[in-house]
Formats: sequence, structure tokens, C-alpha cells
Amino acid sequence: MRKKFLSVLLSAAMVTTLVTGCSGSAGNDTTTSGSTQGATVESTKGTTETTKGNDSKADNVTLKWAIWDKESTAYWQALADGYEATHENVKIDMVDLGSTDYMTVLATELSGSGSEFDVVTIKDVPGYATLVQKNAIRSLDDYIKTDGVDLTKYAGVTDQVTVDGSLYELPFRNDFWVLFYNKDIFDAEGVDYPTNDMTFDEYDALARKLTKTDFGNQVYGAHYHTWRSAVQLFGVLDGKHTILDGDYGFFADYYNMVLNQEKDGVCRKYSDLKTEGLHYSAAFSGGDVAMMNMGSWFIATMITNLANGEYDSSLCGNWGIVKYPHAEGVEPGSTLGTITGLAVTTATDTPDAAWDFVKWVSGEEGAKVMAETGNFPAIMTSEAMDIITSLDGFPQDEASKEALNVSNLYLEVPYAENVSEINSALDSYHGSIMSGEMTVEEGIAAMEEAVKAIKNK
Repeated sequence: MRKKFLSVLLSAAMVTTLVTGCSGSAGNDTTTSGSTQGATVESTKGTTETTKGNDSKADNVTLKWAIWDKESTAYWQALADGYEATHENVKIDMVDLGSTDYMTVLATELSGSGSEFDVVTIKDVPGYATLVQKNAIRSLDDYIKTDGVDLTKYAGVTDQVTVDGSLYELPFRNDFWVLFYNKDIFDAEGVDYPTNDMTFDEYDALARKLTKTDFGNQVYGAHYHTWRSAVQLFGVLDGKHTILDGDYGFFADYYNMVLNQEKDGVCRKYSDLKTEGLHYSAAFSGGDVAMMNMGSWFIATMITNLANGEYDSSLCGNWGIVKYPHAEGVEPGSTLGTITGLAVTTATDTPDAAWDFVKWVSGEEGAKVMAETGNFPAIMTSEAMDIITSLDGFPQDEASKEALNVSNLYLEVPYAENVSEINSALDSYHGSIMSGEMTVEEGIAAMEEAVKAIKNK
């Protein structure tokens, strides 16, 4: 399900301890799938004494929380500390499962009857589907109703991960795509910067205007990472299509645009990027890329690596962001996103306490902590907005600040049965199209045939 919403600020990490290229989005890097069958859970009403904040009479509770990359991600500890500071009887015990195949490892951990996790972090939608199908996480519906949680504050994102009418996670962080650009390249050519209201035709023309193909003085007007999301997902910004459709003719115009740009030297070739293993961060920081579509997590990398000297400020220090380009008739600010959420396990002996932690982290208190560590939370308040845009290194031009106001957010990977298999099929034929092994028409036809077979299983 896809929901339209007004003015949303989503996530980007900006802490000096955050590792380069942090991304749950990572171009739809998914490894697990599951069915849409929801778990049946017992009705849970209200909040027990163990979750009533500073009630010194409450029993002491330790909540075991599954996370990844604890040492390189500042907000884990900050959230735990913030909650413990206002809930003296609760101790948060974080267990780092690592970021590599996190959701697969977590699903394995929760499969055994001896699982001791109370709260788990949900990294991606296919992994979420697996945990719901395995009856490993609880429906939050009764808690949400009893505590009066206002889901509209999540700007429609929770609707997109509702399973058969039930919600099993609450998001606390979001990531979304914007257009990064190098102001110095524009200034050198006397060309106006990109705007927050730019059609794909205008974007293509602008990229071509800035391109230089003479050897030794090359400038690429655009850059696309090898993820299929960097090309395919242009096609879902109209709110009418998703990667689950099964009919993918709407991809064609965007494949043709990028392949024509490749042919004319406007962007680097996909095959060269695959051969060389060039990371998008190295491409943009090298100072010869005018514009690059990428997720908001790259804001963290830019700010951090310019501050510590890893990036040469003379090459990429004068940068900004604008909203994604859009098709004719599509509202400016339409973009794609991913979410990071929290869930209560079915194995926990203290579900009420676990829920209270989930509610706190995913609510306005947790949002403030996220902002203070330089991250964009799922619920954005004006206070959090001010904190983030005032961080040293965040572009101070008004267009860059405005770029963080999103009009329509569509999940890169919507919830569905067999979504991981669909992802894999689309990934495979994306590579075939971009490498020239198939024409655009042949590749799209192959996608449609493969997805049809998956859906008919």
C-alpha cells in the first residue's frame, strides 16, 4: 500500500563515528522472504507496572535488544541511555549481531525456542516478512489502540508494512533518496544549480550541459551506482506503480535515458563500474561528477569525511542537495525510502516492558535523541529539524534544507509475499540490461516472465 503525505523529513545519519556508506537501503540488498500470513498473538491491554517510568516500586527489568554495528553507530547507545535515564527500573542489554546478513542471522536466532530477545530491530521489509511469517514477532495492534499511538505521525509509512490489517513494527528511522550536486562544477560553467522542482527532461538536459568528454578534463553530468534502485525506481515516483506490479513497461523510459547518457559520455558506464568496483562515494568525492542520485545516508558520509579530511574539500567540499527529479505531472518531492523499525518478540517474558521501549524509541522522545546524534527519525518534530539542519557541515543554502521536505514517500521494497525473490529477479535482469547482454525490451520481458512465475508458485 502506498500513501501520500505532506511535508515529511526522513533519515540520514551524521555522526563522526558512523561508517562510510551506512545503508539499510543499499540498493535493495535483501536476502530473505516470507509470506503475508500474520502471527496470532494474545491480546495485551495497557501497560504493566514494570514500564511506568520512574516508579521505584516497579520490578527491575532487563530487555535484550538485537542490533548491528554497535561501535560504529552512535544512536544505539544514545537511545538505550536516554530510555534508561527516564526508566530507572529498566536495563537495556544490546546484542550486536553484525550488519552482514543481519536479518538472516536474526531469523535463525528467533527460530529456536530458547530465544531470549525481547526487542529486535527490523532492517528491511523482506526480513520483516520472514519474522511475521515465522510468528517470531507480535502484533502491536492492541498496544497501539490501548496507548492511543497516533500512526499518522509516521506519514503513511506504517500503512505500507501492515500485514493483513495488523502492524508488527514501529519505525524509528527512515532513509530516502535525493539528488547530490557539486556546486563548484556548476559555478565553473556559469550554470544555475538544480532546483527542487525539476522534471526528468530538465534533469537530463542539465546533466548534458555540464558534461565534458575531452580527455584529462572530463566531467560527468550524472552518476548512477550499479544498484537497480538507481535507475528502476525513477519509474515508481508517480504513485501508480511498484516493483511488485509484474508489468514493467514503465521502466523503459528511464533505462533508455541512462543508457543514452552512457553512450554520450554523460555518465560512467555500468560495465566499467562493475569491473573497477568504483563506489559511489569515491565517484562523487573525486570532484568530476556534477550530480548523483543517492540515499540520504550519504549526507552522513559527506559531512563526516569532509570534516576528518578523508575527502578533499577542494574537490567536493562545496556541495548541496535537491529533491529527486520527477516525471511530468508528478508532485515535486516524491521520492523513495526505506525504514528501520523495532518489534516485540513472541518469545519475550516481558512484552509490556518491551512495548514501552519500542514506543519510546519510535516516538517523539526517541526522535529527539536521534536528531541529537545527527540522524533523521521516523517522526520529525520542528525541534529535530532545527537540530539537524544546524549541524556543522550540513549545507546551509535554503534549497538543501527544503530538499528534506518530502511530499510523497514510496517504499523501495513494499511488503508482499515472495518480495525477496522478486527483488532477485529484477536485480538479475537489471544487470543484463545495463551490461548490454539484453536490450531494454528483452530485459523487461524477462523480468515480467520471471515475476509472473514467482507469483504463480
